[in-house]
Amino acid sequence: MRNQRVAHRYRLSVGLVLGLFGAFGSFWLVELMNRAGEEMQAGLKLNEPDYIVENFSFVRMTKTGQPSYIISGAKLTHRPVDDSSDIVKPVVRSLSGENPPMDIRAQFARVDQDNTRVTLTKDVRIDRAASKDSREMHLATQALTVYPEEDRMETDQPVRLQFGDATATGTGMQANNATRQVHLAGRGTLVYPPRGQQTK
Repeated sequence: MRNQRVAHRYRLSVGLVLGLFGAFGSFWLVELMNRAGEEMQAGLKLNEPDYIVENFSFVRMTKTGQPSYIISGAKLTHRPVDDSSDIVKPVVRSLSGENPPMDIRAQFARVDQDNTRVTLTKDVRIDRAASKDSREMHLATQALTVYPEEDRMETDQPVRLQFGDATATGTGMQANNATRQVHLAGRGTLVYPPRGQQTK
């Protein structure tokens, strides 16, 4: 009889302990889910834009206080989670001192890496006026990454480049406006007019 009571108490104790563990486990699981939900909501809030500006113009200065480039557009959306900005219908004007200004246009752009990288997409066009040392230049592609402070750009997309009367195409490009060097990659074409027909 005594052994039955001990066994009954043992089973009851084990049941209570298991019940407590189950309740604690459920509570811990609920807390874990709540924390995960809060962190997810916090992440969503961080990814929300903290400001939106329409019809804006932004001037980036050099270390010597001279304007380096100007970015303008129809709409700018800034996201604090990675300090990036999305731009609708951007226009980037590079002001590189002695070289003529160069205008870059596209449908969309993303500015990141502390405003040192601009990624342009869809209907990207570049226009640079002629100067006493160089002919006018026009470029068309669907995606282009610009590093304004380094005065260089690159793409892995098909490119059509017009330099004076000459026209070249390729897939992929690296260009340095400061040194006036352009490298077209992949298979392409080069159309160069006869010497007597070149524009002076």
